[in-house]
Amino acid sequence: MPQDIQDIKDHARLFQDPEYQALLQCKQTFEDLPSPEEVARVAEWTKSWEYREKNFQREALTVNPAKACQPLGAIFAAVGFEGTLPFVHGSQGCVAYFRTHLTRHFKEPFSAVSTSMTEDAAVFGGLKNLIEGLENAYALYKPKMIAVCTTCMAEVIGDDLGAFITTARNEGVISRDFPVPYAHTPSFVGSHITGYDNMLKSILSTLTEPVGSTGSNGYINVIPGFDTYMGNLREIKRIFGLFGIPLTLLADNSDYLDSPNDGTFHMYPGGTPLEAAAQCLNAEATFSFQRYTTPKTLEFLAEASGRPTLTARPVGIRGTDEFLMQLSQLTGKPIPAELEIERGRAVDAFTDSQAWIHGKRVALYGDPDLVMGLLSLLLELGAEPVHVVVTNSNEEFEAEARALLASSPYGQGATVWGGKDLWHLRSLMFTEPVDLLIGNSYGKYLWRDTGTPLVRIGYPIFDRHHLHRYPTYGYVGALNLLNWIVNTILDEADRRSIIPGKTDISFDLIR
Repeated sequence: MPQDIQDIKDHARLFQDPEYQALLQCKQTFEDLPSPEEVARVAEWTKSWEYREKNFQREALTVNPAKACQPLGAIFAAVGFEGTLPFVHGSQGCVAYFRTHLTRHFKEPFSAVSTSMTEDAAVFGGLKNLIEGLENAYALYKPKMIAVCTTCMAEVIGDDLGAFITTARNEGVISRDFPVPYAHTPSFVGSHITGYDNMLKSILSTLTEPVGSTGSNGYINVIPGFDTYMGNLREIKRIFGLFGIPLTLLADNSDYLDSPNDGTFHMYPGGTPLEAAAQCLNAEATFSFQRYTTPKTLEFLAEASGRPTLTARPVGIRGTDEFLMQLSQLTGKPIPAELEIERGRAVDAFTDSQAWIHGKRVALYGDPDLVMGLLSLLLELGAEPVHVVVTNSNEEFEAEARALLASSPYGQGATVWGGKDLWHLRSLMFTEPVDLLIGNSYGKYLWRDTGTPLVRIGYPIFDRHHLHRYPTYGYVGALNLLNWIVNTILDEADRRSIIPGKTDISFDLIR
């Protein structure tokens, strides 16, 4: 039945129409569902300690992991470089998924191509697909660099990217000097942060020139990592500008994923210039803001340049203090007065809101470096982390997280759950309830199930707009994080005090 053009409905309203409801009822007659009473009984049982113990015994099944797959991270890294086209060696459906995932979060077009492997390529290999794909991509889209990664299909059949790209050069499809970094990124191991690291290391090892004999060029490299807050990249540039320190971002996808609408489509907006990336080994030092996302890249830069590689996490007041002092000591430049003023504002804001956050029990999940920054911030505010779930965890992260939690009286009740998923977190939240949940959009199902207010921080965020445009780094970022957290608490206080004369006694506009 066609829609009334005067009343175009979104999908949520459309599927409430009678014809769609009738279709759903008809479909359910073939599903042989248990009775509503049995469904309710089992649903209630899944909230129990008995079910929690069974849930934590599962080994061969993952339910809603808090991570994505390697190629998504790889193409995210690739678009941080000038004129670079991500090229996925795999099926068309895979690259469509990656592009859609990133586009839904950033609300920006994301360009990436694939070798469109099908069943015949899975049997005979994808060499022909890759050569033809490189030829077409180079001719049609005129990139300055093509960054190639793989999907599960190419990895399972054992396609050798290095050999394939060499064959493409020998056949004259691409020139000898045209940069084609590549990374093997199987989706069945690691996560999006692994893919980011693999691709970034490949790009830098492809582009970099030998260390010059004249010593440092005076620049500082900063690796943001798999950071989906484009405001962070701009905040980094602003801080370095206030210091007067030359900066090379490795990689800068802030314009690509948050580009202005000027009426013209730009396929490759912004990005770290390839010439700047080529000189990164001559920088005075390199900072990574995501220690657990970039270990291979940091190792490469340390060995190839022989210069310091440092890690920092400028989240919250303490984390920002530590980074700025590192930067000041490294360069001999004093911390700018403007940043000192911003720190004072952040301290004042923390003081204003601390009473609402102090003692709140919190569950959170996300990537290792994101979670470490949030844990530090929560402890500064006197919140009490309880459940800390990191699907793409490792032993080093878990040791650091436990040490941080043990250093504060507010972290004593926390448990770090490495390798667990959001279905595990559901059991934790039902058996040991909390006041607040912090995580990406997938946490809304935990909010609906448990009634725990959700603060949307992380990736992906599909169901809210523009959060990625704000910084979470620096003192400005600390204010944004504080704002999101405390106002979620106040929103919940409003909801719980909605009945006039009954529940609104101690939370109203005149108090």
